[in-house]
Formats: sequence, C-alpha cells, structure tokens
Amino acid sequence: MEVEPLRDEEKIVEIRKILRARRTGRRDEALFVLGINTALRISDLLALHVGDVLDADGNIGSEVELREKKTGKAKCFPLNQAIQDVLSDYLTALRNRGPVRRSSPLFPSRQGGMALSRWRAREILARAGEAVGLNHVGTHSLRKTFGYHVYNRTGGNLGLVQKLLNHSSSSDTLRYIGIDREQMDDTYLKLNLGVM
Repeated sequence: MEVEPLRDEEKIVEIRKILRARRTGRRDEALFVLGINTALRISDLLALHVGDVLDADGNIGSEVELREKKTGKAKCFPLNQAIQDVLSDYLTALRNRGPVRRSSPLFPSRQGGMALSRWRAREILARAGEAVGLNHVGTHSLRKTFGYHVYNRTGGNLGLVQKLLNHSSSSDTLRYIGIDREQMDDTYLKLNLGVM
C-alpha cells in the first residue's frame, strides 16, 4: 500500500484526538506530533531516547541532535511549540508511572524496556487513519505530511522541502509529497474545454 500525506488539517487534529484517547495515547500522540513536525523517518523516531529531547536540567529541550540511520548524516532541528507541549504532557505521564531514565526509549513498547516496533507503529497509525476515513496512512505518512504542508505553507518552495527531506531531485520530492498527482488531477478538473 502506498501511503499518502495527511492533507486535511482537520483530519490531523482528529487523528491526534483518536491517538490520545487510546490506552497508550500519550505515547502514540507524541509519536504522531513529533513525526509530522520534524520529517524524521520512523527508524529515527523510534531510535530516540528520553535524554534526546531533554536539556541538561531535565526539561524539554529546544532542539534535538541525532544521526540519521538511513543516511548517516547528522541532523539538528528545533522543537516547535506543538512538540514541546506534547512531549511535556507525555513525559509527565511517564514520570507519574515511575522513574524515567534518560537512556530509556522515548517510545517504549508496552512490554517495556524496548522501543516500539516499526510494525506496531504502522498499525497504530493505520487504525487511527481508518477511524477518520483515510485508508492510506502509515508511518511514512508522518514524513510526507511534513513535506506536503511545508510546501503549501511556503508558497511551493520546492527547494526548501527538498533540502528538509534530504532528497536528491525535485521530481522525487514532488512525487513523495503527492503534489504531482494532486496538480494533475486539479488540472484535469479545471480545464473543462468546450463547455457550453
């Protein structure tokens, strides 16, 4: 199944609410919000540890530094307000259950000690998508959503999106965020030649 970006911001909010309402809601919501706001691949999201998002005083930090698993490149990005808020709520909930070590996985499985698996993360996101009527949601939807919304909010600044996603070609970036198909469909629908 080819996953798609979440284009409708109302659907993004609905999915976030559905994730929050689950038994593992704070974790799932934090994974979702971090994913759509950072363009991290799921392998990098799931590799994060609690200490990666904390400053030296144990508070939510202002940025994260990591080495991407796929590319091996260093990446540093700021944590926006949405991320800081969801991480603060999530870490408070974790700490209420017991001590949380900096070396603990940020997104642990329910069995504890281990990070959430890619397969389980995909299942969580797909079910939340289905609950709002979207059948093409998966872990890659998070990264695609980031790219799609950056593209639209920057007036189509393809170079910026390409750089943020670390893509080598603009055509790959457009296809990745679903703009090619969307623009082609829009062109067909607006053309209406010969209408009387």
